[in-house]
Amino acid sequence: MRRMVILILAAVLVAGSGLGPAPRAAGLPAKARSLRLPETPYRYAGVELPEHFKTLVVRRFDNTPKDNPITDAGATLGRVLFYDTRLSANNTVACASCHQQKHAFSDPRRFSKGYEGKDGDRNAMPLVDIRYYPNGRFFWDERAATLEEQVLMPIQNKLEMGHDLTKVVETLANDADYAGLFQKAFGDSTVTKERTARALAQFVRSLVSYQSKYDDGLAKVESVRDDFPNCTDQENRGKALFLRRCAVCHLPAGQTAVFSLLRTRNNGLDADTTVADRGVANLTANRRQAGQFKSPSLRNIEFTGPYMHDGRFKTLEEVIEHYSSGVKDHPNLDGVLRGRPKMDDEQKAALVAFLKTLSDPKFIADPKFSDPFVAK
Repeated sequence: MRRMVILILAAVLVAGSGLGPAPRAAGLPAKARSLRLPETPYRYAGVELPEHFKTLVVRRFDNTPKDNPITDAGATLGRVLFYDTRLSANNTVACASCHQQKHAFSDPRRFSKGYEGKDGDRNAMPLVDIRYYPNGRFFWDERAATLEEQVLMPIQNKLEMGHDLTKVVETLANDADYAGLFQKAFGDSTVTKERTARALAQFVRSLVSYQSKYDDGLAKVESVRDDFPNCTDQENRGKALFLRRCAVCHLPAGQTAVFSLLRTRNNGLDADTTVADRGVANLTANRRQAGQFKSPSLRNIEFTGPYMHDGRFKTLEEVIEHYSSGVKDHPNLDGVLRGRPKMDDEQKAALVAFLKTLSDPKFIADPKFSDPFVAK
């Protein structure tokens, strides 16, 4: 009896010690939160973008399908779903848990944690500007053929969110708030996994960043190669270096808006072809694709560390050092990275300074992308 009392007292002390609550078991209700949305929906559709986003090339990059255009009501529903922890099996994590707005919808942890607190095997990719990835394939290894397919996969993944889509649909269908949101988005209140996917995809495609120092500077000059009047000498030197050295991959097809690769590449992270994570080759079994990974946008890269698919680099400086002196001679190494001269310290610092001009503080604080739930 005395032992039982001691154990109970110990449990009480731990509960009040600030160590945090124990993980909730599957099936327990989520923390009490209420939904707060503005009376007039935020604008997600038809947002006025700068001129360099309106070129024919950039418009061709847009992977928005004709049957799922962004609408204000659809993206609003997607925003709510994105932050709803009930999409996980034990009500502990949401999409936003691993794609945090203040980190440009990336995860500051090297390996993202799933609903049971276990580490994943990759860092969560930033979601910035993925609307402009032309082939429309997603994840580091491009295993999802469309964004509509991708948004449902983490919900069902046994490590990430661990839920069953049938149960998710049942939960949403029994929620009065969702009845109204689905009604506005799709014309009636019927909840389906397909509509859930379409709404989530609309919200994610709305995550376009275009209000950085770089964008402001580009609007003030005739050519991207001109010095930007709003940038420092170091930032302009870094821009010139980026255009000579990096733009062939990270600013493709001669456009000046989208800082994303058009295809997967091997960037020389490893020389060993037998590493467990072989990227695209893990899916295709094609040895020529070993070490190939998709690359996220460089926009807001200042906020999205750690870097690479496995989060091996903590800082931008480490990333630049890799491309200066650390590229490994993998058999599948992309040709543009072979035989490149090293950069000196001044060049590396200038390149980092330029990359930080791609930061968009308004984007990471925009309320229309924020958590719509508040604690009761």
